[in-house]
Amino acid sequence: MSPLCFDVAGESVEVPVRTLLNAGYAGRRQDDVAAHVAELAELGVPAPTRTPSLYPIAPYLAMQVAEVPVQHARTSGEAEWALVIAGPDERDVLLTAACDHTDRELEVHGVAWSKQAGPDVLGRRAWRLVDVADRIDELTLTAWAGGRRIQHGTLAELLTPAYWLGELRAWGLAEPGTVLLSGTIPMDPAVDQFAGSWRAELGDPANGDALSCEYAVQVLPRPVA
Repeated sequence: MSPLCFDVAGESVEVPVRTLLNAGYAGRRQDDVAAHVAELAELGVPAPTRTPSLYPIAPYLAMQVAEVPVQHARTSGEAEWALVIAGPDERDVLLTAACDHTDRELEVHGVAWSKQAGPDVLGRRAWRLVDVADRIDELTLTAWAGGRRIQHGTLAELLTPAYWLGELRAWGLAEPGTVLLSGTIPMDPAVDQFAGSWRAELGDPANGDALSCEYAVQVLPRPVA
């Protein structure tokens, strides 16, 4: 399994992924999360037993790729930030853009199953969390599906990296090689999420910098069986 490699202010940082976690239902306003859970239940998606939720994912699904092969046309991404623990010190905690590509057909049978059916695509550039921690709520999260903007908001809508670092410490997982994705923000229902490409961007309005990940979605040929 190849390590992830990040450009951090011109320095190359390699991270062998040992633990991969996907947060879910991770909005900061849990009243809004409860309403979202109810909406998903009407679509047949099982409600979680607690919120926020956390799903352990096979570490090899953390990828930096330009193409995601899928089994059918009903899969889509989700713009998220990713927390990457690259070393033992506080300055080794990285933040980057990510897209959790999810199988929506499987999601109605189990969220954990759906997340195992596609990769977590991460950007190739990252910031040190300590460098942006004082303005974390001002950072923006945006996604485009097939070139149309489908998500846009700020990190103030989600539980913070500091919150999740505290949880990781409590579970003994705040160690080099741990990667955690944040959960996502609402999608624009007028935009088709089942698009042939996805792009997620984490922006810093303070200096105009932005981290991104982008990939094409390739539907595989039908099985011969």
